[in-house]
Amino acid sequence: MSKQELNRVQIMDRIAERRLTQVEAARMLDVSARHVGRLYRAYKRDGPGALISKKRGRTSNRKLPDSLRQQALALVREHYHDFGPTLASEKLTEVHGVFVGIETLRLWMIEAEIWVPRSLRARRSYQPRQRRACFGELIQIDGCHHHWFEDRGPACALLVYVDDATGTITEMRFAESEATFDYFEATRSHLHRFGKPVAFYSDRHSIFHVNAKDKAAGGSGISQFGRALADLNIDIICANSPQAKGRVERTHATLQDRLAKELRLAGVCDMEQGRPVLEAFRNDYNRRFARVPRNDRDAHRPLLEHEDLHEIFTLQTERRISGELLLHYKRAVYVIDDTEDNRKLRGGRATVCEYENGDVALF
Repeated sequence: MSKQELNRVQIMDRIAERRLTQVEAARMLDVSARHVGRLYRAYKRDGPGALISKKRGRTSNRKLPDSLRQQALALVREHYHDFGPTLASEKLTEVHGVFVGIETLRLWMIEAEIWVPRSLRARRSYQPRQRRACFGELIQIDGCHHHWFEDRGPACALLVYVDDATGTITEMRFAESEATFDYFEATRSHLHRFGKPVAFYSDRHSIFHVNAKDKAAGGSGISQFGRALADLNIDIICANSPQAKGRVERTHATLQDRLAKELRLAGVCDMEQGRPVLEAFRNDYNRRFARVPRNDRDAHRPLLEHEDLHEIFTLQTERRISGELLLHYKRAVYVIDDTEDNRKLRGGRATVCEYENGDVALF
């Protein structure tokens, strides 16, 4: 018996013992009182078996004929053996005029062993990747949302930069969320402390990766963070799976245990109080867990004189200058002075730079 049918048996017992009226039972079962009366009479006459649905074991009125099933599976085997159920259903309808629902065809293909559901597929094996040889050759970056202050303060994100060769944490920073300017600030700190690494390794968050839809819409195909790194001659690699950047993922697990407890011992309740603790924790963590690289060379490069981080770490976009020397950006109109030199800019392109404090500059 189903759970619903067992519940009905219990209610019929209570009615028989006069502990429940039929009207109250109807309200509990969400049926009419007359239907409860019919159920109770059948229960008194034939016992609990009378409450079992009479439809059980009968063929559904909506069942498709076996001939249609055989025809659909024969077509799939012949023409679409490597198609998924959705695409196979579309082709059966468009090409052969065989109308079968996607989920119905999926069940038929699974039973015929033409299609293997995702839950039964063998899991992909992720082979270990050898660490990079030099410090600064690859820096893995990621943000971790967690209740770092437990119940003493709100949850927030922790931006973590981990060197691939040594496992050294090069930068840690609290942020309300993973935002472009937060990563700009954390990257600026890393660059001032160590210099420019060869590459950063990240996930496919929209801060680092522009999806195909945005590219097709006429976008630049590169994110603001990616543009800033390109200006600094730093590569960015976007991983296709969490396992690919396992170094920083495992660091998150350690931090959620150790850092959260250190913040508790220090009585830290918010991001502002936690920032001084991060630096001391980072030094202690590196002393305990960092390892020696295979090559002693530091792959970081110094910043060049013309690389102004204040200008590079801005939100930059191009806008066209109209014939009236007007420029539109974020629902605002910027008017360029009508001078002899500025008139030459008509129809040209200007770079709009937006700073973290909201200031806008045109170049």
